[in-house]
Amino acid sequence: MLISPAYAQGTGLMDQSALVQFLPLVLIFVVFYFLLIRPQQKKQKDHRTMLDALRRGDRIVTGGGILGSVNRVVSADEVEVDIASGVRVRVLRSTIASVLAKPDPAAARDAAKERDRETAKEKEPARREADKV
Repeated sequence: MLISPAYAQGTGLMDQSALVQFLPLVLIFVVFYFLLIRPQQKKQKDHRTMLDALRRGDRIVTGGGILGSVNRVVSADEVEVDIASGVRVRVLRSTIASVLAKPDPAAARDAAKERDRETAKEKEPARREADKV
C-alpha cells in the first residue's frame, strides 16, 4: 500500500552489510587482544619464571607487603622466609609479589665472614672473664 514491493525486497547485499556490521566488533576484539590480553599473558609468564627461579638468599616481597629473604625452598609450592631475626614463616610461592634483589655469592661470603668477626669480638670479653674465674 504505502511501501512499494521494490523497496521491501532490498538490494541483495545482505552478505556485505552483515560483514560491515560485524567489522567493528572484530576490530574491538583485536584492540583488546593487543592492549589487554597479550600484555597480561606476558606478565603472568614473567611472574611464573621469577617464582621458578627463587633461590636461597633472595630478598622478596609477599602479596601482603611483608619483606623477607628466602631461607629454604621447602617444595614446589612453598618457601621458608626469614622476616626478622629468628622469625621464619612458610609462604606459598604464589603469594610472592616480587624479588627485590638476588644475592651476589661473593658478597654473601664476605658478609658472613664479617658477621663471624663481629660475633667473635662480642664473645671475647666474656671468655676473658670466664678465664679469670
